[in-house]
Amino acid sequence: MSNPAIEQKIKQLTKELKEHNYRYYTLAEPIISDFDFDMKLKELEALEKEYPQFADPNSPTQKVGGGINTEFVTVKHKRPMLSLGNTYNEGELKEFDARVQKLLGTRDYSYSCELKIDGLAISITYINGKLEKAVTRGNGVEGDDVTQNVKTIRSLAKNLQGNFPAELEVRGEIFMHRKAFERLNTERESRGEQLYANPRNVAAGSLKLLDSNEVAKRPLDIYLYHAISDQANFESHFEALENTKSWGLKVSEFSEKCVNIEEVLAFIEKWDAKRKDLSFDIDGVVIKVNRFGHQEELGFTAKIPRWAISYKYKTEAALTQLLSVDFQVGRTGALTPVANLQPVFLLGTTVKRASLHNANEMERLDIHHKDWVYVEKGGEIIPKVTHVELSKREANAQPVTMLESCPECSTPLVRKEGEANHYCPNEYSCPPQVVGKIQHFISRKAMNIDGLGEETVELLFKENLLRHAADLYTLSYNQVIGLERMAEKSATNLLKGIEDSKQIPFARVLFGLGIRFVGETVAKKLAQHFKNIDNLAAATLEELCNVDEIGERIAGSIIEFFEQESNRKVISDLKEAGVQLQVSEAENQAPISDVLKGKNFVISGVFSKFSRDELKNLVEANGGKNVSSISSKTDYVLAGENMGPAKLEKAQSLGIAIISEEDFEGMIGGQNPPIAEAQSTLF
Repeated sequence: MSNPAIEQKIKQLTKELKEHNYRYYTLAEPIISDFDFDMKLKELEALEKEYPQFADPNSPTQKVGGGINTEFVTVKHKRPMLSLGNTYNEGELKEFDARVQKLLGTRDYSYSCELKIDGLAISITYINGKLEKAVTRGNGVEGDDVTQNVKTIRSLAKNLQGNFPAELEVRGEIFMHRKAFERLNTERESRGEQLYANPRNVAAGSLKLLDSNEVAKRPLDIYLYHAISDQANFESHFEALENTKSWGLKVSEFSEKCVNIEEVLAFIEKWDAKRKDLSFDIDGVVIKVNRFGHQEELGFTAKIPRWAISYKYKTEAALTQLLSVDFQVGRTGALTPVANLQPVFLLGTTVKRASLHNANEMERLDIHHKDWVYVEKGGEIIPKVTHVELSKREANAQPVTMLESCPECSTPLVRKEGEANHYCPNEYSCPPQVVGKIQHFISRKAMNIDGLGEETVELLFKENLLRHAADLYTLSYNQVIGLERMAEKSATNLLKGIEDSKQIPFARVLFGLGIRFVGETVAKKLAQHFKNIDNLAAATLEELCNVDEIGERIAGSIIEFFEQESNRKVISDLKEAGVQLQVSEAENQAPISDVLKGKNFVISGVFSKFSRDELKNLVEANGGKNVSSISSKTDYVLAGENMGPAKLEKAQSLGIAIISEEDFEGMIGGQNPPIAEAQSTLF
């Protein structure tokens, strides 16, 4: 591939993986299997390694995947909650063991092997023996405070017993047993409600409920797998777990200490055979170097510990018959074929539907109507058809083919050159696309309207109260109070959230408009350059391309957007409603200083005083420029904890100054940073 094609591929994978991370960690609604996600992540890692100049500094390869739910208070973790590297084969496990041996320079180490429970990671802090705070993993640096919800879990001790440390942080997995999940779904079915997909989604979704009384009705359980305390001198992970149990906390009884990789593999094989006998779902085994001294010696990469890895089990398959195929239209217009199946029990749940992905996949499968097919749960979550049992195919069976027209609006489909998906081009009238655009407009990083979620948008559209984003600002109390599940308080909060959104800055409004290729960063640059929506709408291709980091593809998309009469009408209505479509006086003020003028910064790692976004804002407020990757044009690398080794190596090879958070504060305070000292003490 040419360099532009590689750059585009990296951007595409980065965007896809960020969306999947958000769906998995924040919404608890994954649409892709663990295995498929991991394969995409490995592909991105390989491309970034070979072409680091195209890597996004906030790439999914460099951070934990989750996000922050703005309905809860955000809490910074005292220690980052990193994710684990994973593998699906024994060979890579043996390579992991060889690396551990090489780095430690000895064979005198052991492993802790634990079942990898399919639930939601949580950090719980006890102060003087009392449960003080419970925080979700979030993005690994900060998460949601869900203390009241976690306190409803009956198996979790609220007060410690015995000789416990004054401050203790424990981490674990919140999950739901299969029988409890089945009971919950039986109750929902009896009430005519939609069934839950799997226990993991229920557990994750339960912690995001705003009413802890509702959470208490969910039969959640917890196992703790990690204990940290500055007041307790544990020598090993196993010793820490034994102490955790002695303090009255629930630790899995299935963990074992293994003295070599052969024992680890035997543990994995044993539980692969026995996992069906467990009362809860697992998707693999977590392997950790046992002694804390060895863990410290092995250290971390930017995203994962070098002393731990997870082994993922291969999923099981079930044979069933294809009954029919539906075609679903996504918010981007992409068509996804979905197989309706004869219900079949697979890994704890009954599977009735499975994705066929696209026309290419249907052709690869050579799938025919009424075929018998094998279904797997990729990563044990999302069902998918993997292959056809040809011996059971009917003699006159006809192949399943892609539709020619949109099933929602009857518009002829198009397929862009080089893309696998078919699209409905009727983006301004096709119902799923219209709803999707409004859902994007209200999303957290755009208008972030309190009291308004995706389901409410769908309901408002169904009731013919919404046809584009500007319609939100004409809604009245009388229109919404009569809607399903809309009580007086909910209606009042919804309308207040809409009114408050009129104060959202222009850059976020611009992002919310959903112009193709205009993400958060591009929207901010366009807003600062053109100052208002009218200037942007009138800009020529040349004027747009003169803006920093705006190329012809983005510029062409912007021009095409404003050429559409329907888009101009939406903007006119938003303007009349009082939405911010120009940079405010506060935003338009001159930078705090120009002490960083002409200097390019790359920000990498985890920081104690500021978030990355806050540091980026400070760079720009003092006249500097944030750049996405390290090159000869980079002046400073602002480095926090767990900076990626590849970035560090590149910065050092180019002789770029590496500064700390404190050094940076000195710079913007008028003092030059002690560059040489910073480089020698940070790493």
